[in-house]
Amino acid sequence: SAGVHRLWKHDTIAKLNPQAGERLLDVAGGTGDPAKAFVDRADKAGRRRARHSEASAIVCDINEAMLNAGRARRDMAAYQNRLDWVCGDAQALPFEDRSFDALSIAFGIRNVADRAAALSEFRRVLKPGGRLAVLEFSHMTAPALQKLYDSYSFSVIPKLGEIVASDRESYQYLVESIRRFPKQEDFRQELDAAGFTAVSVINFSGGIAALHFGWAA
Repeated sequence: SAGVHRLWKHDTIAKLNPQAGERLLDVAGGTGDPAKAFVDRADKAGRRRARHSEASAIVCDINEAMLNAGRARRDMAAYQNRLDWVCGDAQALPFEDRSFDALSIAFGIRNVADRAAALSEFRRVLKPGGRLAVLEFSHMTAPALQKLYDSYSFSVIPKLGEIVASDRESYQYLVESIRRFPKQEDFRQELDAAGFTAVSVINFSGGIAALHFGWAA
């Protein structure tokens, strides 16, 4: 994404509108960037409204190595009492019902084997009125652009992965998994079927990525 994914994540956290005292679950949270951003933004909102209760977040990822890398980050030292790190599966979250005010997952739902099970879990652990934000690579909104993007994706991205990371196969999987992921309207319907309400879609960069946002009933 040439770094543009950072802007997409920024807009995702802004859409969640973190508030003082709230609790976020960041699924497939990796090294914790969205969780850290949520806490920071909630603190700013609290100062504006003279509310002093602290927001917190749990980073949940199935990859223990990613969590360890996040814990070890120097910039996370100031958040040790605000962030927790839990190794867990999106399809069977190890948390009680109605535990979180907001849930985010960025570039992770595409890798879940059973999306319906994961979405059901997301709804289960969110409080009534809780917010869900799903950021994922998606499909271009203009067919002509999609053809160009496909050509770039399959011809260039795996080669870049081989040159930069010595890992062509992972980048080939990245491209193929993006193409297999449902189009925006189809995934919106999956969220509807999972029981989320007022589901909306925001396309970033012409549909290279899309933010699906909904509310838990």
